Amino acid sequence: MQEDEEFQKQVMMMHAITALAGILGFLALAFMCCVCCGMSSLKAAINVIDAASDFMRDTKRIIIVPVIYFFATMFFLPFWAAGMSSIASMNEIKADPLIPQAKDVVWTEERGYMALYYLFAGLWFVAWLDYSSTFVIIVSSSTYYYNSASDHQGGAEVMTGFYMTYCNHLGSIAFGAFIIAVIQFIRIVFVYMAKKIEKNSGDNACVKTAVKCAHCVLACLEKVCDYINKNAFSYMAASGQNFCSSAWNGFLLNIKHLAKFTFAKMIAIVFILLGKLSIVAVNVFTFDLLCTHVTPQVRDEVGSLLPAMVVVGLITYFITNIFLGMFSTVVGSLLVSLAIDLDMNNGKPRFGPPTFHDKASEIQNE
Repeated sequence: MQEDEEFQKQVMMMHAITALAGILGFLALAFMCCVCCGMSSLKAAINVIDAASDFMRDTKRIIIVPVIYFFATMFFLPFWAAGMSSIASMNEIKADPLIPQAKDVVWTEERGYMALYYLFAGLWFVAWLDYSSTFVIIVSSSTYYYNSASDHQGGAEVMTGFYMTYCNHLGSIAFGAFIIAVIQFIRIVFVYMAKKIEKNSGDNACVKTAVKCAHCVLACLEKVCDYINKNAFSYMAASGQNFCSSAWNGFLLNIKHLAKFTFAKMIAIVFILLGKLSIVAVNVFTFDLLCTHVTPQVRDEVGSLLPAMVVVGLITYFITNIFLGMFSTVVGSLLVSLAIDLDMNNGKPRFGPPTFHDKASEIQNE
């Protein structure tokens, strides 16, 4: 009987693996068809990544920008947590009858509103720090583009990015961060309310499905708004307009020009994702080799290295995501700058590093 059950499990596992392999094969075939049909766009994507690599290579000081804002965020979070703890301590704290030595906070209506306001303020400030870092990088890459031409490669103005962030567009960046903070706040409140609804409904599949769908819609809405914000910041860095004007003009510019670069940007995103996964895999594999061959006694004492490898992989992905995410921001900013250049010069780019001019005519004629 047990052998039959194990055999059925193995058969189900084989079917699942076969189905997964079929899906991955179909996706790989579809991707290959897209690459073959859009070979010029693929070359354009390579040129965009090449230009972004040149920017990162020649502007090494830009790497310190996300590091500064990362530590600023880490410096802010403990103070925010202390403030939230202070608000919670203003309520009545009772012993939890279900859990020994546990305490339960009885929130009053006024303290609850205070906590919600404080939560939203924290989300807004963290989003503002993130977008400030993004805008500095966008301005730096935009100045790199407009300081360059077909016959020479210009330099980036990182300090101009800081100046424009805090002296010219502080309110615009705060407004963009406000939009993201509102969506994140709604998501957090929704998740809290959804947990209560699921708890009261028991194992109702309809309720769980509706909650998952609503959560996916809110996550997609956040992604869309984040894309619109970054596109607006890219247009704002080049034109100097306010947030609303830049968001609208950037949207029109996206419809007019950037549809030609959609596949190029998708290819760039795929390359960046592969870079992230490759770095994580190499780092985890190196960690396993070191523990196996350099410190075998530690491996014998620990037994399983899987938890440590997971931690190493997560930390590596987090750090890699910071720097390669900056690289993705540079790619998007350079594409917007190129679209503005094409729009201002009747389809013939005047500015930009030599990499862009290699395939600009092919992109335009697609």
